[in-house]
Formats: sequence, structure tokens, C-alpha cells
Amino acid sequence: MRTRTLWTATGIAAAVVLAGAVAVPLLGSTSVASAPVPSASATRSHVAPAVPHVGAAALAALPEAQYSAVIGGLMPFDRTITSDTVFQLRADAPLFGAARTTPVARFAASDFLRQPTTVVGVERDGDWERVLTPARQQLPSAAGGSAAAQTSAWVPVASLREVSTPTSRVVISTTDQSVSIVSSDGGAVQRFRAGVGTADTPTPTGVTGYLEQRYVDPAQGTGDHPIQLTSLHSSAADEPYGGHDGGLIGLHWNATTSGAVSHGCVRLDAEAVAAVDALPLGTLVTVE
Repeated sequence: MRTRTLWTATGIAAAVVLAGAVAVPLLGSTSVASAPVPSASATRSHVAPAVPHVGAAALAALPEAQYSAVIGGLMPFDRTITSDTVFQLRADAPLFGAARTTPVARFAASDFLRQPTTVVGVERDGDWERVLTPARQQLPSAAGGSAAAQTSAWVPVASLREVSTPTSRVVISTTDQSVSIVSSDGGAVQRFRAGVGTADTPTPTGVTGYLEQRYVDPAQGTGDHPIQLTSLHSSAADEPYGGHDGGLIGLHWNATTSGAVSHGCVRLDAEAVAAVDALPLGTLVTVE
């Protein structure tokens, strides 16, 4: 598994402390400043918190972090990344928020299609893995019309079984109205035209999610082309398309593949859908 590093507020603060420890002589002084002595806080190594025990009954009582759920204890994930590690679950697993003291949700070992749940890991910290989740942390209507499109949580590493490290990722440009499949070295392998969200129901930008699942549903007007469901949600509307799908962002077939024309989803032609369909679940999807 490749090493992944995400800067945290703690890490940034520590860097500032270290930078501020450089001695600066006073103007007009001829004395030599003595070397600063690092404080205990500057020299103390980071230690990840221990993983709390969660009993079977307590785990079963937790809300499931699935596509239509809204779970306040999850952490917003409002950044873009270019690498990840894909896991599956050994069994249902507890999810923890930033404090990592009390579980806030659970990941079910099987998803809504009764297939193994795809889990995307983005950061390792001791016995913990920070993972992206398909649930929301807050509805846009409760967040002044701008909610996080992607969430994350901490899960015990012991709950995970590594599957693969994707070698490609999907990059959606709302400005260029395009979808690119990009290799691990950053080169675009394939590029397709795409229809994106309107001004009222925009496709969320500045964020990375992942391919969560895929399925065929002709009732949604996508024919026999598999809908590519991502973990991302509309950040501007609770249910931009109506119904009860949680404002999910998908990549799917449509006859119109250009312009700001959708409720937030990304509209593709048959060739583009087939190209995305060939990518493994857990592939990162970044919207710019």
C-alpha cells in the first residue's frame, strides 16, 4: 500500500511552532543568542488514540453510513486527492469522528446491492484508517445551501482487508465540460465530452469522491448503460432530482452530453460510460 500523507491542523500548527522557534537577535545587540531549547510539545511524537472496544449490540444500533443517510458525526472532506487504497470489510465496522472516542456510525460489510462494500482509504494513523463514506454529514437546507459533498470517518484497520490500489482516476471539469480518465502519473488516457449541473443544481467542485457502485436502471432514462454511482452528493440541494436518492452524483448515459444541463450528475455518451464502467470500484473521482 502506498504511503499517503494528509496535512492536518495539528501538523500545520506544529510546523508553525517549529518555524517560530528560530532565534532572532535584537537590533543593536552584539551578544550571540543561545540556541533555543525545544519545548516538550515540540518534541513529543504523535501517538494515535487507542481503538475503543465496540460491542456487537452497540455496533448494530449505530446508523448505517449508506448513500441516503445523514450522520452529523462524520467529518466533511472538502479537498482533492490523487491516490487511495481500496479495501473491503471483514465484517460490519464502527466509524468514528475526529475525536475517535465514540463511534458515530457503522459501515455494513455488504452494500445496497448485497455486494461487498467498497471502502476507500486516504490516510493511515497507527491502528486507524481514514476512509471516505457515501453518507452525508449535513443537508444543504440545514447548511445555508452549501453542504459538504463528501464525508470521511476513521475506521479500525483491523476491520479492513486490502483489495487493490487503483492505477487510474476520473477527473471531471465543469469548466471544460469534460471527463478524463487519468493515469497514476497524471497523464490523460481518455477524454470525453460531458454535460454538467446547472447554476441552480451545480455539480460540486473542488472535491474528490470515488466510484461506489454501478447498476442498470432503464426507468431512469439511461437505457441499458450502467449508472456509475459516486460517493458524492449535491452540495446545493437536498434532493435536486426529487425522490429519495440523497442527492447522489452519478455519471450516466444521456443523449445530451454538453452544456450545464443536469441536476448535478454528469451526462456521458455510450463510449464514455463504457470507459468509466471498465474502471474498478474505489477509483477516485475528482471534480474541478
